[in-house]
Amino acid sequence: MLTATLYYNSITRNFSKTLAATAAEPAVAQQTKYFLANIGNVKTVSDLINNSKLYNYVMTAFGLGDMINAKGLIEKVLEGGISNPKSLANTLNDSRYKALASTFDFASNGAATTSSAVLQQTTVNNYVEQTLEANVGKQNQGTQMALYFQRMAPTITSAYSILGDKTLLSVIQTALGLSPAMSESNIDIQARMITSKLNIADLKDPAKLQQFIERFTAAYDATNTSASPVTPLTPLFDASTTIGISSNLLLNLANLKLGGS
Repeated sequence: MLTATLYYNSITRNFSKTLAATAAEPAVAQQTKYFLANIGNVKTVSDLINNSKLYNYVMTAFGLGDMINAKGLIEKVLEGGISNPKSLANTLNDSRYKALASTFDFASNGAATTSSAVLQQTTVNNYVEQTLEANVGKQNQGTQMALYFQRMAPTITSAYSILGDKTLLSVIQTALGLSPAMSESNIDIQARMITSKLNIADLKDPAKLQQFIERFTAAYDATNTSASPVTPLTPLFDASTTIGISSNLLLNLANLKLGGS
């Protein structure tokens, strides 16, 4: 099987082309076309929740696919907004809800919320990346986690941002050799454990971020890769190693030059 390191590198060697190939997949393109054509007609939280195609697209885009059926919760998250520190989005220990409420800020912007070009592009970009990550995860969870960490790194402002996201926390624990049992400790103690081993500001530096992700994938591979070796000469895109990735995307990846664009 492909290691997380090799798979991650093959996908990110020319990441913009990888994303473009994902966006061009027929199912993705069709869903995105519908979203862009109809989201402007959504004027309230109820409008969004009651349109299943738009609602499912948005939920997927913000990594909340597992919460699609929790419409009552999502309605309260969106109606509460983010301006009040005590709003539901701000008090739930899960950064996904705050990201959703920040983008779809009906509480502050009302009926004009969905007319925002920034909202529309952010949601589409998120949807494409989420789709890519989900497909990759069917082949290698470590690579999926690395891609997710790469996407979310700009939003990490403190150790508490990490502690509020189970995937970010898992990446940090794996890369830094921190035991999952740390979650049993007081949250402030957990935060200090992280900051004693990681300078959060380094994640804003693209080069240092990539070094950290490489550290994570190496650590992940050390504990999750089977004994059979994978070398640069191993075929990357044969039938046994392409589960969850479409043929069009694989063709684009395979055509990328080894040195980049």
